[in-house]
Parts: sequence; C-alpha cells; structure tokens
Amino acid sequence: MPPVNAPEPGPSRTAEVTSQPVPPKRRQRGPNDPDRRDRIARAAVAVIAEHGIDSLTHRKVAAMADVPLGSTTYHFASLEELIAAALNNAAETGIAQLQAWADALDDDEDLASALADYAIESIGERRKQTLAEYNLYVLALHRPHLQQAAVEWDNALSDVLIALTDRPTGRMLGTLLCGLLMQTVLREDDLPSKADVEEIFRRAIAGPATRPTRNDSSKKILESKRSKYGH
Repeated sequence: MPPVNAPEPGPSRTAEVTSQPVPPKRRQRGPNDPDRRDRIARAAVAVIAEHGIDSLTHRKVAAMADVPLGSTTYHFASLEELIAAALNNAAETGIAQLQAWADALDDDEDLASALADYAIESIGERRKQTLAEYNLYVLALHRPHLQQAAVEWDNALSDVLIALTDRPTGRMLGTLLCGLLMQTVLREDDLPSKADVEEIFRRAIAGPATRPTRNDSSKKILESKRSKYGH
C-alpha cells in the first residue's frame, strides 16, 4: 500500500518527451541537398508569378523554397543576383517546354494549329508562368547584365522553330510568338480565340497574301485610328 502522502502516479517523463510533436525538418544544404540553389531560383520565379517582380524579396523566396533565409543570401547575396538566376531559370523552363512540345509533334502536324494551341495554353492555363517570364524579360531592357541571357533565350526559341521550318520562317515565328504572348497575356478577360491566333500563324507560315486594294470602308477605319491617336 503506498504512503498516504505519496503523489498520484502520472505519466513518465519519457512519455512526456516522446509525446511532443516533432517539428518538420528543413531540407539540408550541401551534399544532402545539391539542388538547393536551383530550387531557390525556381522559387524566385514562383514568387514573381504569384506576387509580381516588385514583391520579390529574399524572405519570400526562402518561404517559397522552404529553406532558411540565410540560404537565399548565401547563394544570392543581392536581389540582382536572385533576379538574374530567376531569368535564367525561366528561360530554361520556357525553352524546355517548347522543345518538348516540338518533339511531340507528328511529321504531318498542322504547325499553325499546333502553335495556336501552345499560345492559348501559355496565356490561359500557364498565364502566371508567362507573366513571370515576361516580367523578367522586360527587366533586361534596363539591366545590361541581364541582356545576354534574354538574347540567348530569344535565340533558343528561334532555334526550336527553325528546326520545324527554315531559318527565316523560324525566326519570324519566334518573334511572332514572343510578341503575341506579351500582348495577349495582359488581356485576362479578353483573350483571343484559337481561330484568331491560328490565322496569324498560318499567314506567317504561308507567306504574304496579295496586297488588297483599300476600299472605302478600310480607308475610313484607318482615318479613324489616325484621328484617335493624333497622327
């Protein structure tokens, strides 16, 4: 029989310790986490896609990548370094997606239709990614250290399309695709139809049509636009 004043038996100290929730472990840096630098760059693109380029900070990127804040500053001491890495990552991802799309085409594929599908997906399903890519691309206009990466991105885009057509046509299609995406990604509520986009690509692939004679209607439209914009 226990003494009268003995304390009530309770859970053991060992039980208390083992019952505590185990905090989640962060990914390790070094040999056990060799792709941390790349993952931080991908996270920077994701932050830009979600919040815009002006919201990019080391802290937000660290949270997105699930790494300590010190890891982002260890690999990228400044925001400029982080932006440069994000641009390279966005370019690599965009070109890889385009190459995978090209590799999947059949020999007798309708290229104009397939390009239209790719463009519509880029401004629809992948809109945030496309916005992030062009946020970064436009930065190169005012940041000389980013310009080479942007030029290489353009060249790689053209190379994929040149392989499907010929050099002049591939370069034209690359320029057209880039400009089309940049214009239409801004129009979230007014996206073009696939038929409209396909018509543009088909004309580029087929070559110029015979230049029509302007009728009265087209002249009035042209005059109206000149008046609107003060030309």
